[in-house]
Amino acid sequence: MKSILKSKRLPLLWRTIFLLTIFVVISQAVIYIWVQRSVSDHFDQMDTEMLTHAAFNLRKRVNIFDEQATLSNALTLSSPADTDYLNASWLDYDLKTLVFDKNGVLLSSAPSSFVNFLPKDFDILPLWTTHGEQQFSLTLKARNYRVSIIENNQTLALIALPTDVHRQYLLHFNRQLSVILAVITLLLVSIAAMSVYWGFAPISTIMRKMKDINPEHLDERVVVKNMPSELRPLAESYNLMMETLESNFESLSRFSDNIAHELRTPIATLSTHTQVMLSKDRERREYIEQLHCQHDTLKQMSTLINNMLLLAKTKKGLSNSQLHHIDTDSMLNKLLSYYELIAEDRGVFLEKVGHFPAVLGDDSLLQRLFSNLISNAIYYAASDSNISIEALVTETAISTHTTRGTNLQNSSLSVLNYPVFTVMITNLLDEPMTQAEADKLFERFYRHHKVDSMQSGSGLGLSIAQTIAHAHKGSISIKIKENYYFQVSIELLIDQGV
Repeated sequence: MKSILKSKRLPLLWRTIFLLTIFVVISQAVIYIWVQRSVSDHFDQMDTEMLTHAAFNLRKRVNIFDEQATLSNALTLSSPADTDYLNASWLDYDLKTLVFDKNGVLLSSAPSSFVNFLPKDFDILPLWTTHGEQQFSLTLKARNYRVSIIENNQTLALIALPTDVHRQYLLHFNRQLSVILAVITLLLVSIAAMSVYWGFAPISTIMRKMKDINPEHLDERVVVKNMPSELRPLAESYNLMMETLESNFESLSRFSDNIAHELRTPIATLSTHTQVMLSKDRERREYIEQLHCQHDTLKQMSTLINNMLLLAKTKKGLSNSQLHHIDTDSMLNKLLSYYELIAEDRGVFLEKVGHFPAVLGDDSLLQRLFSNLISNAIYYAASDSNISIEALVTETAISTHTTRGTNLQNSSLSVLNYPVFTVMITNLLDEPMTQAEADKLFERFYRHHKVDSMQSGSGLGLSIAQTIAHAHKGSISIKIKENYYFQVSIELLIDQGV
C-alpha cells in the first residue's frame, strides 16, 4: 500500500506549486477579511459619530427653550429648512426624526414622509425599554437604519440614520476587492510556477547528464558557473563523483587488462608444454621434468590469485573482530631474522632504529605489509648498502562524529588528536628514480624494471601494502631523496588500550 502511495506522489514541481497556491490563497483570504472588516468598522464608527452628533445638537436646541416648551415644539421650530437648528449635515446624511409622547403616540416626523415607512404596529416603547439611549440597528420596509432614542421630560425622540448607502458601497467594494485579490493570486501563482520551473531547470540538466552516463562518456561534466549559487555545491559534488567514477573505471579497466595478460602467459605456457609432451612418447624423466615445470607455473598462478583475493578482501576494511593487539617490535624482529640471510647474500645490511609501539590490527595482514616492503627494499637496494627501518611516534588530528540519542540533528563534529606510529624504510638504489616514477609503483601489476629477471613478482606487492595500510585506517607513501634514496613511510594508529 505504501509503495502504491509513493508511486502516485506528484512531481516536486507540482507539489511546490500546490503548497505555494494554498499559502497564497490563505494569505489573500486573511487580507480580504481584514480589509473588509476594517472598512466596515470605519463606516460603523462614522455612523455612530454622526448619530451621536445629531442627538447632541437636538438636546442642545431643546435646552434653549424654557421648561414649559416641549420637544415637539423645538422640532417644529427647527424644520429641516432652518439651518440654525441643525447644521447642514442633517440634510447631507438624510437623518430622520420621530417624536413620541411618553405613551408612544407619534407627535411629529421630520421629514413628514418618513411616517410612511413605519409599520402599522410600530411601537417605540419596547425599543426604549430594550435599548434605552444605546444605538442599535433597525429595519423599516427593507431599509436599514442606525437608530438612537433620546428622552425628554414629556417626550421620546427617535433619530434614524440610513445605512443602505454604506451597505451598497461595502458590497461593491467587496466585489472589486475579490476580483483584485483573485487576479493577484493568479499572478503570484503563475510567477511562482515559472520561478520554480526555472529554478529546477539546472536539476534537469544534471538528470540528463546522469541518464547519459555510460562507459564511453564518463568525461561529461556539469558547468558549475552556469548553475545558481544554491545548486553549485550539488554540481561540484556531481563532478567530483564523476571524476572518481571515471578514475575507478579506468583503474578497473587497466586492472582487468593486466590480470588477463598476467594469466594468459602462464596458461599459454602450460598449454604449449602439454601439447609438446603429448605429441610423441617420451621417457619418464622428461615427464617428471615437465610436471615440475608445470607445478612452478601453477604455483605462480596460485600466488597471483591469492594476491588478488587479498586485495579484494582488505579493500572493504577490517571488522572489529579482526583487530587485535599487535607487538610490532617483536614482529619486525622475526621478519628481520628471516630476511637477514637473504640480505647478506646481496651484500645488504638491515638496521632497526627507534621504539616500535603496539598497534591495533590484523597480525597476518601487518606481517604481509612489512614483509612486502622489506623484500622490495632488499631486491632494489644497491650492493654494500644499508637498509634503515626507523620508528617515529607523532600525533595527528582525526575528525569524529558523535550523535546524542537517535536524532541526527544532535550530532556534532569533533577533532581529536591520536598518536600515530610511523615506520620509515629507506634504501639506496642502484639507479636513480624520479618521484613521478615512484608514484606509479602503487599501481597494480606495475613493475619499474620489467626486464630485470631478479624481480620475478607479479607487480602487486606495493598495491597490497597500500590496501592493507588503508584497511588499518593508516597510510603509506613513497619519497625519493636525492634521486637515489628510496623511502617508504607507513603510518598506523597506536593501540591506546595498552
